[in-house]
Amino acid sequence: MSDFGNERKPKRPPSDAAGGDPWAKWRQPEGAATPAPARKPRPAPAPQAAAGRDDGEVESKAEVPPVPAVRERPTGTLSPIKSAVPARTAEKRPFKKPSAATTPPRPRDQMRGGKARDARPLARADRAPVPPRPPRDPADVPEGVRLSKVMSERAMCSRREADLWIERGWVFVNGEQISELGSRIDPNAEISISKEAKLDQAKQVTILLNKPIGYVSGQPEADCKPAVTLISAESWVRQSGDPEFKPWMLRGLAPAGRLDIDSTGLLVFTQDGRIAKKLIGEDSLVEKEYLVRVSGEMIPGGLKLLQHGLELDGKPLKPAWVKQLNEDQLHFILKEGKKRQIRRMCELVGLRVIGLKRVRIGRVKLGDLQLGQWRFLRPDESF
Repeated sequence: MSDFGNERKPKRPPSDAAGGDPWAKWRQPEGAATPAPARKPRPAPAPQAAAGRDDGEVESKAEVPPVPAVRERPTGTLSPIKSAVPARTAEKRPFKKPSAATTPPRPRDQMRGGKARDARPLARADRAPVPPRPPRDPADVPEGVRLSKVMSERAMCSRREADLWIERGWVFVNGEQISELGSRIDPNAEISISKEAKLDQAKQVTILLNKPIGYVSGQPEADCKPAVTLISAESWVRQSGDPEFKPWMLRGLAPAGRLDIDSTGLLVFTQDGRIAKKLIGEDSLVEKEYLVRVSGEMIPGGLKLLQHGLELDGKPLKPAWVKQLNEDQLHFILKEGKKRQIRRMCELVGLRVIGLKRVRIGRVKLGDLQLGQWRFLRPDESF
């Protein structure tokens, strides 16, 4: 027994009794071997007197707690660590794809009747015929024609403009205001527009430009500039009665027709859907006049072929008026405008186009408008 009253006694090693071990029933099942005895605790070090104390008391250092006995890790379904299982040393065999004869059909490959489904797709003749659709009830077919389509066909405006006016309530059918998009009417019905629609249409401008070489008429291509960039106050040729040019006039301005990058001459830009439909509509018959400079030798009968008898993209061309002015210049008047049409026509008869200029569209002529200049379409002009 120690002389110091504050000396701590060493802890007793934990008991191996099953009652003090909550894991005992999983660690030691019936008939299992008794685990190895636990190690004895390390003896506690002797306390030493603290230096600098004159009252006879001794301050003991903190004792190192005894090392508990090493318990066996529990095994079984509640064990956090699984017992090690020796790896199997099986021989590596080459993979052999099972054949269809030896492989039983999977449940998902079976049909409702229990027969295995053939992996090959059924031939078209073996497939069940698709029942024809029942005839549509005439009562379900909406009557009439869309209002915007009728307005476009009557050249009142474009479909986009018609939808805008309908949405704003500016369109009347047989005296009744129509403000619902997609409305259908009798194609022979009377259609009128309000004063607001007429004023909106009067603000729309049409511009005539003498396009130089190097500019594209539509969407800009690589390293090319759109011709609409030439329309500015500096290049404007003023006429009496013209409105004042404003930047908002370029909004919604689109080319009505094409003129390729290597060609010059008259190019029309417009905000008016009626003019665009008249010039580039599918049923357009507006004439376009060109002066063409060529090189090479024309094949025998080439002039008659240019007038009628050629086809492009598998479709015959409409009759054209073609006249030879001199050895290297031709005069064309067309009523259609396929992509690079004149150049491709000349190649078919042995000629190569080295210069092309459009001088007239309908009844509107290029006149003395210089390259890069533009002017407004006058109220007394029409295509």
